[in-house]
Amino acid sequence: MDTQVAIIGGGPSGLLLSQLLNRAGIDTVMLERATRSHVLSRIRAGILEWGTVELLRQTGVDARMEAEGFPHDGCYMTDEDLMVHIDFKALTGKQVMVYGQTEVTADLYAAQDAMGTTIIHEVEDVQILDLDQAKAAVEYTVKGERRRLTCAYVAGCDGFHGVSRKTIPAEKRREFERVYPFGWLGILSETPPCNDELIYCNSPRGFALASMRNAHLSRYYLQVPLTDKVEDWSDEAFWSELKRRLPSATAAAMETGPSIEKSIAPLRSFVSEPLRWGRLFLVGDAAHIVPPTGAKGLNLAASDVHYLHEALVAALKSGDESGIDGYSEKALARIWKAMRFSWSMTTMMHRFDGEDAFAEAMRRATLEHLAASETARRELAENYIGLPY
Repeated sequence: MDTQVAIIGGGPSGLLLSQLLNRAGIDTVMLERATRSHVLSRIRAGILEWGTVELLRQTGVDARMEAEGFPHDGCYMTDEDLMVHIDFKALTGKQVMVYGQTEVTADLYAAQDAMGTTIIHEVEDVQILDLDQAKAAVEYTVKGERRRLTCAYVAGCDGFHGVSRKTIPAEKRREFERVYPFGWLGILSETPPCNDELIYCNSPRGFALASMRNAHLSRYYLQVPLTDKVEDWSDEAFWSELKRRLPSATAAAMETGPSIEKSIAPLRSFVSEPLRWGRLFLVGDAAHIVPPTGAKGLNLAASDVHYLHEALVAALKSGDESGIDGYSEKALARIWKAMRFSWSMTTMMHRFDGEDAFAEAMRRATLEHLAASETARRELAENYIGLPY
């Protein structure tokens, strides 16, 4: 088989890149190790930056997002009963969109199917080869058969544990990592959200987040030790602890119910440089991981896709390779700014083991500064709605 761009990974970043390239007349083949049903069952992020919304509109897969998504003009930052409203719309003129990553993935799959894109699931033993040759190759096994795909370029959209990043020689990679000593215990419940906008809660008992997927589906999170397991937390225990961390008026009015999904996600910050190795380009979680505190994971992958699709179109359509030569540097400049924001939000909102009273006082002072300073609120809003591409 032969194609112009081989895409390793059939999640939202790979699908989005393929959709944009296909619309520009560039042929792609996508390889995914999991089944489609497994990909579509993953519960992930639900906040789309302004730029991600615009990019989805550009792909032509925005109809359901426009009909079912919830534009949000702001969010709340709290420390017990001190609530600070960050008004994105007033401060920046822009919004974010509450629309789950699972829904984005489903929309992109439907669009790719309509275009007839080749998507091969349940592939194993992927090898990326000949990256320094005139054509690259990807070898893989599917249903016991070894196959070879030749291509002009390879896009590695296969996540943190995928083969793409590991294809770059270890001595040529520079990796940066910060592992946080806690995780997020999250649940989905078929209950109305406790507030019309997200609430980021700092409290003496630890961080909590009140979020949502739609008017009848809520998403809540608690900071928990990495030693905790899902089975340690009954629904009753979760709701009881959540109410202790939310502002009292919000907790009193919150509607609770059975969870329909419950999981614990560890938090880490991670960047691998460079994002290009010969004819291979890293995209999204294959190159970087951010804590969910700043809602940057999917959105940062989308900005990578934006830069890479423009570069590949120029290279394949007009022979202009300046974009692919500059992809790594350009994408990393935005990645590191998003890393800084996610790190600062995580530090500001979480309690760390062994910290002293000074750290707690600094968190409170930061929130009081946000309450008093429009400049500080604008800086947070500009980062939250997404820096320009």
